[in-house]
Amino acid sequence: MKITIVGRQLNVFDDTKAMIEKKLAKLDKFFKDGTAEAVVTLSRKRNTSTLEVTINASGTLFRSEVDADDFRVAMDETIDRIERQIRKNKTRLAKKLRETAFIPEPLPEEVVEEDPGLIIRTKKFEYQPMTAEEAIMQMNLLGHSFYIYNDADTGDTCVVYARKDGSYGLIEPLK
Repeated sequence: MKITIVGRQLNVFDDTKAMIEKKLAKLDKFFKDGTAEAVVTLSRKRNTSTLEVTINASGTLFRSEVDADDFRVAMDETIDRIERQIRKNKTRLAKKLRETAFIPEPLPEEVVEEDPGLIIRTKKFEYQPMTAEEAIMQMNLLGHSFYIYNDADTGDTCVVYARKDGSYGLIEPLK
């Protein structure tokens, strides 16, 4: 697994980098094709350490963000969360990872706007054709309340979203 470690307004020491690489090595058993890429972002605000891990494995994103007193505690919790995500969706993911094992997808680019206007943050990403069920799974893995995707059958850009009652909604364009 390729690992990129980013420190936001702090220096990441070699022992912390080694600890992160060792902990993420435990997840290699799930990504046997070796194309998985992990981006680890560390930041500290006041007395809270925030650790965010995003893993891109053949176009499927796994994400966890944990606040803790220490980066070691946050890393342990993050690894546990990502393992739970993988196990929860094991059969769907196994099928998807086999189908796209040789097509690495780039990570989303994040652009932070400097102008304090209406738009605070802009993200650009490539989206792939998939079914509504796959989009819901991806939305849940990322921990988002909505997900934009290209419908595999129609080619239309659609949106799935989580409703307050726990069900899911689908927004499709009119033809």
